[in-house]
Amino acid sequence: MKVAIVDGYVDEPSCLGVPPYVSPYPRYIKGMLNYLKIPSAYITADQVREKPALLRNFDLSIVVAGAIVPGKYLAAKPLSLEELTLLPGEKVVVGGVALELERRERERLNVLDFPFEGRLLKYLLELSGDKKADVDFWSNIEKFALLGSEVVKEHPHYPHLICEIETYRGCYWGKCSFCIEKLHRLRQRDPKAVVSEIKTLYSHGIRHFRLGRQTDFITYLADFSKDFPRPEPEKLRNFHRAIWKNCPEIKTLHLDNVNPRSIAEYPEESREVVKTIVEYQTPGNVAAMGLESADESVIRKNNLCSSVEDVAFAVELINRYGVERGYNGMPKFLPGINFVAGLRGESGETFELNYEFLKELLNRNLFLRRINIRQVKVLRHTLLYGEKRKVEIRLKKHRKYFLQFKRKVRESVDREMLKKILPVGTLLKDVRCEVFEKGITFGRQFGSYPLVIGIPGKYERNTFLDVRVTGYGMRSITAIPPLDLESANVKELETIPGVSKKLARRIAAEARVSRERALEILKAELRDDFERVSAFLKV
Repeated sequence: MKVAIVDGYVDEPSCLGVPPYVSPYPRYIKGMLNYLKIPSAYITADQVREKPALLRNFDLSIVVAGAIVPGKYLAAKPLSLEELTLLPGEKVVVGGVALELERRERERLNVLDFPFEGRLLKYLLELSGDKKADVDFWSNIEKFALLGSEVVKEHPHYPHLICEIETYRGCYWGKCSFCIEKLHRLRQRDPKAVVSEIKTLYSHGIRHFRLGRQTDFITYLADFSKDFPRPEPEKLRNFHRAIWKNCPEIKTLHLDNVNPRSIAEYPEESREVVKTIVEYQTPGNVAAMGLESADESVIRKNNLCSSVEDVAFAVELINRYGVERGYNGMPKFLPGINFVAGLRGESGETFELNYEFLKELLNRNLFLRRINIRQVKVLRHTLLYGEKRKVEIRLKKHRKYFLQFKRKVRESVDREMLKKILPVGTLLKDVRCEVFEKGITFGRQFGSYPLVIGIPGKYERNTFLDVRVTGYGMRSITAIPPLDLESANVKELETIPGVSKKLARRIAAEARVSRERALEILKAELRDDFERVSAFLKV
């Protein structure tokens, strides 16, 4: 028997597996199969799209799928429900997609429920004829994580991957009306085991990691018997030290979610944790925080964990220690904020309150690296599920407010934040080129929520560039690598802020004869701006 692990890419509130990210799920599945001595191969959604017949070489496909909080993706796209239906051969499906389907659809597609680990393991045990029917997933998670780590070498993007690492699952709050995290039993992984997993992946050539598969990194290793766990700064510091001791040449170490309520409840402990993150994790780091709504009525009616004051306090604290620019050109650590539209109690005024909150942060020079705005997705097992029709009506009724709010934020907040965070001329290092489209190469640094950077010209995929910022989109920037004055053409020289088309033509012509003469002309024409412009040229 031979099994295909089909990675349809997941995007969940606390887990991302869309390339260049690799979620823990295919690694755990590979570990289970290796444990049971069942031969397997790893195949991505993009490989299946390119050649569906690949799956005919296998007796069974285990498909991981479920972009249940979908976003915009640069270089890959999660498997759609239609694509999932059309996959050939025998298959079982696992992951968050189970929450989007009704019972008949789940049965038709042979979908195991979410969270899937226990059911999948039981299915595989029965399939293999193994008599160890009492094998528990969570008790063996460390074994499966290590046994399955080798699967990263089968990824078509290898070694240009960022591995999502699970530290704990579940949510100690678990009351928000729309959230699925309460489906996970609240359990933490041993820090030694997490370090061991990172070390093993590191031995396989992985250099980029995100401590992402948890709802609040600040409270990892805290006592969850309390309503609001008190952060453990010393334990987290030792955890980070152990990672670097075992993996001294990591290039990216980031986190994902942070609960602002933790920071507000325990400011002193949280301050020390933030300091540790700034010191031991790498620049460009982002803490995704759930405000969801700045309307107190919405917060109350949806049992949201954090108040507006909690979030404002957390934003200020993280800015205080994380705003300094790091070696890759990005601030070391900044917050991000999530908004969700369509919740109980929402009105037209809700969107005004959301916008006013963001403008206040901007006016106070408190920076956000990412503002995520989405409409609520009503999933099975959530508190909103029984009100699905009401939510649909509300989303339709408020759609114009939602679109207006989103546009205003992108134009008047996001862009202005980017101008302040990354002034023109800022040098950004190690930008990986990913996609070429209409004369522009789009690339990103590795990171938790990396900024999309448009670079004029065509560069091969996986080329790494150092670039300087030239302009701003609503959620992205444009930048150019330092130009060689002797070989740069007019179009390239025009991309330098402050250089007109006429001046670019003159400089290009002069530089072919004498670089020094071209520089003299630039100095004479630009005067006080010459020093700023010269930063865009190769020395």
